[in-house]
Amino acid sequence: MGNLFSSITIKGVELKNRITVSPMCQYSSEDGFANDWHLVHLGGMATGGAGLIITEAAAVSPEGRITYADLGLWKDEHIAKLKQITSFIEQQGCTAGIQLAHAGRKASHDKPWSGGKQFPSTHENGWETVGPSALAFTDGEEAPIALDKAGIEKVKADFRATTLRAVEAGFKVAEIHAAHGYLLHQFYSPLSNQRTDEYGGSFENRIRLLLEVTDVVKEVWPAEYPLFVRISSTDWTEGGWTIEDSVKLTAVLKEKGVDLIDCSSGGNVPHAKIPSNPGYQVPFAEQVKKETGILTGAVGLITTADQANQIIETGQADLVLLAREMLRDPHFALRAAHELGRTVQWPPQYERAQWR
Repeated sequence: MGNLFSSITIKGVELKNRITVSPMCQYSSEDGFANDWHLVHLGGMATGGAGLIITEAAAVSPEGRITYADLGLWKDEHIAKLKQITSFIEQQGCTAGIQLAHAGRKASHDKPWSGGKQFPSTHENGWETVGPSALAFTDGEEAPIALDKAGIEKVKADFRATTLRAVEAGFKVAEIHAAHGYLLHQFYSPLSNQRTDEYGGSFENRIRLLLEVTDVVKEVWPAEYPLFVRISSTDWTEGGWTIEDSVKLTAVLKEKGVDLIDCSSGGNVPHAKIPSNPGYQVPFAEQVKKETGILTGAVGLITTADQANQIIETGQADLVLLAREMLRDPHFALRAAHELGRTVQWPPQYERAQWR
């Protein structure tokens, strides 16, 4: 089973430990460009000993952003700064990953610290949103435009083109974002998909877009690099997507060559009742792993070294993904190694500060 500090090789990429920085939106970009904030934010976690760092959601198109300040990779000009960031991450013995994303109907928002409300399409920082059906996420928001066949083909082409740029930018892991109520989740959940064509209705139809996006990403993503998919394991709402659906979906994704399922949950409807106890989503990763045999990542209120280590040692998941705890302590991995009695390589600049 290993432990938190055992290495793991996925495809042709070896991660030095099981500690992964989960994608966390920073809402600090202009026109999709990464900048020095991203370099220092992600670079600090690399010096802090994480095995894998996955960037915040990188929008595959301008309309795929959650907010006007989101990171993007929809044009070649975005590559240079990201390449600087991936190079620094790799210099620290860490692997750089990218999350490829489209927000769908949950796009066109203000920054969270400015209220986070959705801008109308006529606002200078707003735009028309798209989705599987013309259903707004919540009351008072504009309904998205239901994607037609041409729109669906554009989404697929955008994912493909962004994947090519991710390779050029130096990323070694790609994660397709199909969780948290964003576009691909909107398609597979019956709560947001009311289509009557081949992309709606049955389970097989509702997962079709995610499968097609997976196919186009795999066409251009190097075979030796791992491909992850983040899913919402349940909608936490009656009549919605369930963990049983997630197991069925995972079996299909595994056949398509996906290497790991990142098991999150929720986000597709505003009224879902979601628990907030430590490790509340870990059982999803455990069930998906047990029933399909695929590698899984566990995420959600994982905050201590012992908790993270137990997840790996007991085989509940293969990676642990930390978000808020990494913001509180970018050097979580170095501290966790000390607490667990493991010897790890510190940056030479920091060696004098090691615990004795």
